[in-house]
Amino acid sequence: MDMPSEPHPLAPFSEASFRALARRGLLAEPSDAVFDPRSGQAWGPSDWDLNPELKADFAVMAPPRPAAVLVPVVLRAELTVLFTQRSHDMPSHPGQISFPGGKAEPGDATPIDCALREAHEEIGLEASRIEPLGYLDSYRTGTGFQINPVVALVTPGFDAVLDPREVLEVFEVPLAFLMDPANHQKASREWRGRERFFYAMPYQGRYIWGATAGMLKNMHQRLFQR
Repeated sequence: MDMPSEPHPLAPFSEASFRALARRGLLAEPSDAVFDPRSGQAWGPSDWDLNPELKADFAVMAPPRPAAVLVPVVLRAELTVLFTQRSHDMPSHPGQISFPGGKAEPGDATPIDCALREAHEEIGLEASRIEPLGYLDSYRTGTGFQINPVVALVTPGFDAVLDPREVLEVFEVPLAFLMDPANHQKASREWRGRERFFYAMPYQGRYIWGATAGMLKNMHQRLFQR
């Protein structure tokens, strides 16, 4: 597993301080997806945060499918966040950087159950090493999902066992880097014939962007802007 080696000016984030921030800022329950299909107005973070003129798309989209991801904060001397890079053979978002997670299955009683199951299936991360702390706001994607991000502490030292059909590799990025607004870029690219703006947080040659960066932006807002 790649390990970041460069210190960051905001580091270290201690376990105690992060727990305190989580108690204050995270949600105890999944947030409702509030959406008015008549106006296309949605409350809460989404792929449309930087593209308000495109929110009319909501009115013609099918209801979103429920999903969950794990936002794994690894308990190292300098806290890190664990990411996966999706396989290039995946039918959706091939090669992109993401959190472990996926769509909810009938056996998932809660988003936490979904996130834990997906983390084990994708990278072999056992539930015994995961301590869920709470939720970020649900995140609506342009590809039709309503994602509930579960923030959790992860005990290091596990051997990642990757599902090669879904995951190319796993790596970690310092939490301090991700929570520094100076690293929250705004970028754009053409998508379905229109220019789409999104958040991006490039780190050492890895391009963290889109929904993953949007959820990290929401994490910064919940933990550090309240």
